[in-house]
Amino acid sequence: MTPRERVMMSLRHEEPDILPLDLGSTLVTGIHVAILHKLKVALGLAKKEEPVKVIDPYQMLGEVDEPLRRVLGIDTIPLMSPKNFFGFKNENWKPWVFFDGTPLLVPEKFNTVPDAEGNIYQYPEGDQNCAPSAKLPKGGFYHDALIRQKPIDEATLTVEDQIEEFGILTEEELKYYENESRRLFEETDYAIVHGGVPGTNLGDIAFVPGLALKEPRGIRDVEEWYVSLVTRQSFLREVFARMTEIGLTNLKLFHQAVGERIQVLVISGTDFGSQNGPFISRELYRTLFKPFHQKINRWIHENTSWKTFIHTCGSIYDLLPDFHEAGFDILNPVQISASKMDPETLKKEFGNAFTFWGGGVNTQDTLPFKSPEEVKEEVRTLIRTWKKGGGFVFATVHNIQSGIPVENLLALFEAVNEFR
Repeated sequence: MTPRERVMMSLRHEEPDILPLDLGSTLVTGIHVAILHKLKVALGLAKKEEPVKVIDPYQMLGEVDEPLRRVLGIDTIPLMSPKNFFGFKNENWKPWVFFDGTPLLVPEKFNTVPDAEGNIYQYPEGDQNCAPSAKLPKGGFYHDALIRQKPIDEATLTVEDQIEEFGILTEEELKYYENESRRLFEETDYAIVHGGVPGTNLGDIAFVPGLALKEPRGIRDVEEWYVSLVTRQSFLREVFARMTEIGLTNLKLFHQAVGERIQVLVISGTDFGSQNGPFISRELYRTLFKPFHQKINRWIHENTSWKTFIHTCGSIYDLLPDFHEAGFDILNPVQISASKMDPETLKKEFGNAFTFWGGGVNTQDTLPFKSPEEVKEEVRTLIRTWKKGGGFVFATVHNIQSGIPVENLLALFEAVNEFR
């Protein structure tokens, strides 16, 4: 089977020839540049002095390229967005050496000049004439958003300010998606995954600080946003209603551009779970999010062949029936280390409702801290649990982070290809 056929068969809850594998098709199934470089060197795909590309500067995720896909047997490929979280394009690459010595290629507008303390700051649209929107601390691994919250005046709080970054796709963007989706569809046989169109991703905390905005207005403080889910529900309902209007318009335009060439579309990246339980009640999800998720998923299922992808970390077992009723096809990252997220229970109770895209290894404990043998045993056990009857695409729980022993990462992929 081709990788694309393999993924689609699993999404139909049928068992393909071998288990599908994803790495790097989304910004929540990626790999940090530092460990990516070590992996490529260990596999003989790069020399120590050869750089890797930073395709997501915010999280410092690296490019999973074609040689790595072939060696690991990856079945997916991303249809990347034209711009990154900071609002500038990944283009005109320049060399830079990371804090730990990893050789990198970063986009032209990625600031590499440290301040007096050795910190690196990034700027909206790469414009250093305005205040920075994120900080990479000296010796750190990824950027922290800088909160630029202005005093909130309830009387002047507007929906327009809150959704400034979510506009209608431009002709230039649509032409890019048309050409790039055609290239990926015709020149590769991978399953094509897109990270989402503006307006569908309701309440994703990664967007709240407005990293790409030079002067963000509205509710832009992370804590204030979470509090607002309770204290400003009426306002946020207006925000989500307007976002959904924009999202539906963009879905129509995006579909005209890419047709059925993509297979998976990420709809939501909002985290609804903590380590021990949901962030919000089922009632609040049903009131504030679910009606809009249903509208978005309904349009996609009625007008396209795409499968819809929800990413939500943490313990979200209690919300799974509502996610299913909201129309989501794919659940990620399947945080098996969180409360009530037992793989056997999830597969038994929700195996017909969702394709589990993730949950392949415990990235909070096993992958960074256990032995290679323990990594392989856990992967083997989890594949056995998830694989039966299809409905599973192997991926780690969220992105593969820096600092993981490369021996453990090699053991992970050895096990996947042994037991898939």
